[in-house]
Amino acid sequence: MRNEKGSLPVNMMLVCVGLGAILVLAGCVERKLTINTEPTGALVRLNDEEIGVSPVTVEFNWYGDYKVLISKEGYETLDTHRELKGPVHDAVGLDFFAEILWPGRIVDEYEWSFELEPYQPPARAELIEAAGRFRERAGAAFAQGQRQWDQEQKAQAGEGE
Repeated sequence: MRNEKGSLPVNMMLVCVGLGAILVLAGCVERKLTINTEPTGALVRLNDEEIGVSPVTVEFNWYGDYKVLISKEGYETLDTHRELKGPVHDAVGLDFFAEILWPGRIVDEYEWSFELEPYQPPARAELIEAAGRFRERAGAAFAQGQRQWDQEQKAQAGEGE
């Protein structure tokens, strides 16, 4: 009986040492995304967060759809989306082994490249045409709002009687 009681602290100590070894030896996954632009020196934003000037490398935690906004004076602003697909070791079930049990470091590196187009100011005729379309839409929206307001006023007047 004494051996059983005496072995409990030893067993607990072995469990603690084992868990500590797992944590110390546990692997990790390092994820990096590099964004290049042509020309270089463009301001890069991922999901509305400024990450730097190209070429720029950033660490990330998740895969999926990223909103990419790239701007540089003298060039058209690029507003797009890119899909960052996860590797096999990130699949459900396998990710536990890759991130916790794998003894080494896994580095996932991705690179996206974008080419910026020089800014072309719109022609005067295009600007005038766009302004006319905007004026028509604004007028239609105002007329709709006015009709709605008139109906509400009539309804309120009818309630007051």
